[in-house]
Amino acid sequence: MTPDELATRLDRAADKLPNAIYKGVSHTGMLGVARIRGNASGRPGPNVITGDYRGSWKPVPLRIPYGAMCTLGTDRPQGRRLEYGFVGTDSLGRNYNQPPFPHVGPAIDFISGTLHAQMRMALLEVLT
Repeated sequence: MTPDELATRLDRAADKLPNAIYKGVSHTGMLGVARIRGNASGRPGPNVITGDYRGSWKPVPLRIPYGAMCTLGTDRPQGRRLEYGFVGTDSLGRNYNQPPFPHVGPAIDFISGTLHAQMRMALLEVLT
């Protein structure tokens, strides 16, 4: 391969890379939310009463210059309390001694490994 051919190939790869990264990050976000929801389906995570909290977890992918990012989250107020527990009096004067029911923390290693694999696949996709 000549230097000009290599330069052309790398230019093509650079043009394709942002979309490949976005695709991988979005896919990782969906898998991460699925893992968090699974972890929030009973002990050692929180028990399911109505399924509303578990179903509230969403991935929000976003394109950024030269890549992508994805936020995983819930808009339900009990999220932090379920993950970390709460001991004390809340703003309404109710007393709690709630233990933590981790469901996000245990998913982090899976999400990290999946993201690394997706980025490797994105690079292979644009370079081949």
